[in-house]
Amino acid sequence: MKFIKVFVLSLCIAVLAVACKVSYSFTGGTLSEHVKTFSVQYFPNRAPLVNPNLSNRFTEELKEKFRSQTSLDEIVDGEGHINFEGEITGYRTQALDIKAGEVAATNRLTVTIKVRFTNEIESENDFDKSFSAFADYDSMDQLTDVEETLLNDILEQIIDDIYNEAVVNW
Repeated sequence: MKFIKVFVLSLCIAVLAVACKVSYSFTGGTLSEHVKTFSVQYFPNRAPLVNPNLSNRFTEELKEKFRSQTSLDEIVDGEGHINFEGEITGYRTQALDIKAGEVAATNRLTVTIKVRFTNEIESENDFDKSFSAFADYDSMDQLTDVEETLLNDILEQIIDDIYNEAVVNW
C-alpha cells in the first residue's frame, strides 16, 4: 500500500513537471518566440558637432548587444521582425562647476540618439524616442584625450537603455 502511494505521488509530480513550462532569461529580455530576425539600420550623425566615427561605432555596438543578449542571431539587411533606425541628433560638450575666475572645473560630453523601434510581431512595443547619456571630465583634459573613454561609458548606457525599452517588459 505504501508503495502505491509513493508511486502515485511520484507520477503526479512527474506529470506536473512535464506539464509546466517555465521560461526565463538571464538577460531579462522577453521577446516573443515568433521574433526570429532583427535589423539595425545605419544611424547617420546629424548632430551640430560631428564625431566622424560615432555613426559606425554606435550602429555596430547596437547590433552586437542584440546578438549577444538575445537568442536572435540572424541579422538581416532589410527589415527584420524587430527593426532599429534613427539618427544621432546631439553631440555636445559644456562647462560645469564654474569656479573662481569663471573657469570650469568640469566639462560634460552629452550624446543624444533618436531611435525608431518597430516590432512586426508585437507592434504595441513600437517606440520613437530619444535616448541621451553623458559623462563628465576634468576641464584640464582635452576632449580628444578622453573622448574614447567617455564614449565607451556613454554608448554603453544608451544601448542598455534602448535594449531595456525594446525587449525588457518588467
